[in-house]
Amino acid sequence: MAPDRFAVSIDGRDLELSNLDKLMYPAAGFTKGEVIDYYTRIAPVLLPHLEGRAVTRIRYPNGVDGAHFFEKNKPGGTPNWVHLETLPVPGSTKSRETIDFVVVDDLPTLVWLANLAALELHTPQWRIGADPDLLVVDLDPGAPAALRECCAVAVLMRDRLAEDGVAAYPKTSGKKGMQLCCPISGTQGAEVVSGYAKRVAEELQAMVPGSITARMAKAVRPGKIFIDWSQNAAAKTTVTPYSLRAQEFPTVSTPLTWDEVEAVATGAEEPRHYRADEVLARVEEHGDLLADLLTPGPAVPES
Repeated sequence: MAPDRFAVSIDGRDLELSNLDKLMYPAAGFTKGEVIDYYTRIAPVLLPHLEGRAVTRIRYPNGVDGAHFFEKNKPGGTPNWVHLETLPVPGSTKSRETIDFVVVDDLPTLVWLANLAALELHTPQWRIGADPDLLVVDLDPGAPAALRECCAVAVLMRDRLAEDGVAAYPKTSGKKGMQLCCPISGTQGAEVVSGYAKRVAEELQAMVPGSITARMAKAVRPGKIFIDWSQNAAAKTTVTPYSLRAQEFPTVSTPLTWDEVEAVATGAEEPRHYRADEVLARVEEHGDLLADLLTPGPAVPES
C-alpha cells in the first residue's frame, strides 16, 4: 500500500483513506484528514438528517480553490456495501432516465464520501419512496443586504408559518444566507408544499416590498431578501444540516436558536457563520437543535 494510504475498519467495513495531509481549505490550513475527522465526530447528529434521502455531493478533489463537480450518480469503485437507490431523474442534463443515488445511512459511507473530497452534502425534502416531510424556505440576500437582514425576514416568516401551525427551525446556509426548515406531514405532494411556500412568500413580499421579494429574477434582488420557495420542488436539494461548505474557511450549515436569530436581527449580536470546530462545540452544548425535523409535523394548508 502506498505510504499516503491507510487501511481502516469502521463498524465492520473496510476502507482505504488517502492523502490525509492534502489541504482542502488552504487559507485555514484545514486538511482532508480534518474533513474526515469533522464528519466522523458530527455523524451522530448529521446521519439522522441524511438517512433515507438521496444525496447529491459536491466534490473538491484539489480543495476549495480547485475545480469542483456535482455528483449524483454512484462514483466508480463504490464499495458493494454502500446503500444505493435507483431513482428517476426527469430532465437529466446527461439524458439519463435513472441514477444510482448514494444513501448515507451509516458512518462508513459518510467517511467514504469525505475521503472522496465530497465536502458538501445536499438532500431533497423527501425520503425515498415518500412525499416531502420537510418544507424549506431559503433566504437569499441580495447585496448590500446580508445575514442580518435574513434574520429579520426569518422572524417574520416564522411568525407567519406559526399562524398555520407550522413550526420553523433556523440554520445558516454556511455561505451568505440561511434556511428555515419545517417538519410537515409527508402526506402531500411537492406541488402542494411548493405552492403553499410560494403563497406565504408572496404575502410577505406584499407586506414589506422594499425588503422582500418572492420573484426569482435577479434584477429585482439587490438590497432585498429573496424568499426562495422553489426549494420545495421535487427535483431541488438543499444543503444538509451540519454539512461543510466550500468557502475560504470550513464553514458549516449551522442550526441556530431563535434567540440567536432575534439577537442578530435586532443588532444585539453580530451576524456570523460558524466553522467546523465551533459547530462541534455547539452540538456538545445544545445537542441537535434540528432534532424536531425528524418527527412528522402538520399538513400545510391547500389552496
